[in-house]
Amino acid sequence: MAWVIAPLADYPQYRELTIDWLWRAFGQDTGRRFYSAMVDNGMRREGLPMAFIALDGGRPVGTVGLWRCDLLTRQDLTPWLAALYVDESWRGRGLGRALQRFVIAYGRRAGYEHLYLYATFRGYYEREGWQYLADGIEYPDKPVFIYHLAQGAESPAPKLRTAAARPNGGAPGSD
Repeated sequence: MAWVIAPLADYPQYRELTIDWLWRAFGQDTGRRFYSAMVDNGMRREGLPMAFIALDGGRPVGTVGLWRCDLLTRQDLTPWLAALYVDESWRGRGLGRALQRFVIAYGRRAGYEHLYLYATFRGYYEREGWQYLADGIEYPDKPVFIYHLAQGAESPAPKLRTAAARPNGGAPGSD
């Protein structure tokens, strides 16, 4: 395929479209202003958070982000592949896979040993090497699946601590 994936900051003319995509795809209980703030914070060429856009012949066809945190209940994990969206007319052509691979490669070059993502479904991300890590909760009370990707052979998944394994009976912040 002939698509190009680049920082959204290089194509600010697609900011509004990206906001609309994310709001329609993920904003069931959230206002558009929330997604506007997320996209605006990702309009950079380095660092986190960062938003990317996929273009085919100059036409926007998808987006993805690399964020510090995408799941409020798991702020101990970072960074996250987030907000993966492929325009409906481009689904089934491998663009979702290409967006994942782009963020994985970008994360590797940036020195991140681990990447995370969450989804409400299973079976898709595993095909690209993501490993199920744990169940999670998206605000306010939506069950999700958390995935991990090690960026090198020497990077095993982190050990997750349960409340019973924490000192002082598991009180948050007691570690």
